[in-house]
Amino acid sequence: MAESKSSAEAMVSDVHKKIKAAFEAFDYETNNTVDVREIGTIIYSLGCFPSQTDLHDFIAEVEEDHTGHIHLDKFLPAMAKILLEHKFPPIPEDILLQAFEVLDKEKKGYLEPEELAKYMTQEGEPFTQEEMDEMLTALADEEKDLIYYKDILSQLTIDPEL
Repeated sequence: MAESKSSAEAMVSDVHKKIKAAFEAFDYETNNTVDVREIGTIIYSLGCFPSQTDLHDFIAEVEEDHTGHIHLDKFLPAMAKILLEHKFPPIPEDILLQAFEVLDKEKKGYLEPEELAKYMTQEGEPFTQEEMDEMLTALADEEKDLIYYKDILSQLTIDPEL
């Protein structure tokens, strides 16, 4: 029993270290606070992918009296709970591939940037134009300006073993 307790404590300690490292990367004033606008990026960097609604709910739970800042003392236990309970998991690669294949009605193996931008800004939880521009810059083939989705799947997913 003592062995499994120390193993669990070690796991929690590792989770806390990961969270603190991600948080501190955005703590520009080194005062254990981050701007509320950075929380989504921090959470994504920890391998969690909440919906916008879930993200807003989380922020409301941990934000300091609507100051626009979040303190590590509030963020750490709330984020540890999310990680230990495996909330907001990433989408598996095979599911993401199926989604791209549904969008690729002609089975060409690629999508045109305008086509993907239309889906991503008008359906589901829409991306902003700035988010779309960043994504298309990162994902589109430089020479042909096409998105070969099978080639980019690994960039869009996270290995659950990490």
